[in-house]
Amino acid sequence: MRDATLDLKHLQSFIRIVEFGSLTRAAATLDVSQSLLSRQVRQLETELGTHLLERNGRGVVATEAGRELVEHGRGILRQVEVARLQLGQARGVQAGKLAIGVPPSVGSLLTVELVMRFRERYPAAQISVVEALSASLLEWLQLGRLDCALLYNPAVNANMRFRHVHSEELYLIGSTRDGRTLPDEIPLATLGQYPLIIPSPLHSVRQLIEADAARYGVSLDIRLEIDAVRSLLDLVERGVGYGVLSRNALLARRGEHHLRAVPIVMPSIVTRLVVATPTQRPMSTITERTLVLVDELIAEGRLDPLE
Repeated sequence: MRDATLDLKHLQSFIRIVEFGSLTRAAATLDVSQSLLSRQVRQLETELGTHLLERNGRGVVATEAGRELVEHGRGILRQVEVARLQLGQARGVQAGKLAIGVPPSVGSLLTVELVMRFRERYPAAQISVVEALSASLLEWLQLGRLDCALLYNPAVNANMRFRHVHSEELYLIGSTRDGRTLPDEIPLATLGQYPLIIPSPLHSVRQLIEADAARYGVSLDIRLEIDAVRSLLDLVERGVGYGVLSRNALLARRGEHHLRAVPIVMPSIVTRLVVATPTQRPMSTITERTLVLVDELIAEGRLDPLE
């Protein structure tokens, strides 16, 4: 792409077109004419020197360059919103938007109470909570789509500030149906005796398990890779295999279940939860205050397993 000066309204319109896959639907949502949107897209293509949209039988889709523009454009628009927020705060106005990312196991325990407290304390502001794997959250944080995130076991990254906020031991989780039993604890050296259902290699928990197993010469028997914790536990409960997760995974499970979690010992496998914020962007006041709320919830034991 050659150098160009982008009109933010045109960029916002283009992103909306790609999200809907239709000029007609995007025009209706933005309350502008379809012909105006078409002119804006052509102007963007002229400024960037590349084709951004392709028509298909159902509407339009982004080209490779168009998808790249959407990915970066969301971050650009997010940073413009942050700048407006900070200027408003300088005038004593506590408003604007905050986007925070959390892993699903954390979100099931923190999101509702975090949103309720945020709304109570900062009624003029808006909060958006995104749940995803730590790898995806880190990517979106670097692109500017998130202001902060809670991540499990991130690697060293010069573009990020990491602050440790919680540690959790991992447990072997098995079914208690049909009289099945587990010992009271599982030495790491024996973990290879259990057929495992664990997340894919992109998942930080998977990386941690494999790293510790390799360090102690344990060969794992991985039968299935399932990223969705709920589905993983459903399969474990049906006796397909065993899971390795924190006990918080069971806290989020509603209703009666036939699962038991026992600690992995000698040594234990410990997962670390950190707060991540970008080093290249100043932290807004609303972000700082939201992270105080997160600290409050963790201090209250929201992430501590129930006995």
